[in-house]
Amino acid sequence: MPKKNRSPINLVKIATSLANQRALWEPLVSYDPVARYYVRLAREQEFEAWLLTWLPGQGTDWHDHGGSAGAFVTLRGALTERHAEVSYGLPRIVPGDRELVAGTLRSFGSRHIHEVTNRGIEPAVSMHVYAPSLVEMHQYEVRDDLLHVVTSQLVGVNW
Repeated sequence: MPKKNRSPINLVKIATSLANQRALWEPLVSYDPVARYYVRLAREQEFEAWLLTWLPGQGTDWHDHGGSAGAFVTLRGALTERHAEVSYGLPRIVPGDRELVAGTLRSFGSRHIHEVTNRGIEPAVSMHVYAPSLVEMHQYEVRDDLLHVVTSQLVGVNW
């Protein structure tokens, strides 16, 4: 029997739909003064969704998503994203920042490397959707304007 061709999953549509379901995520908003707070909202066969909260000054290290594509929407506050160009050789930091205010949606492919930070004075909340589900993530350190992998994190072990 021939395999059915699946249409690609629309992460933007899923992120937007979940973001509009305030009754789903609003009761889960919580803030941790030590580290970003996160909770998984959904884990389906084709994707998973996470709610993250960010107090002022909280952010991620440079990281990728282990081959998963993604989309995220800022629900409250504002986030700042820096990203890297991934081509031949080591990833290179792209100059400039992206300001992601409430209502901004950002999608990215499976080779995306970035860091995200709340540089504002108000707490921020964001919804993240990944396909396939996250299994591994790599963290990078900056040397000049190039990124070098320094650690790998595995689902069930590190988060």
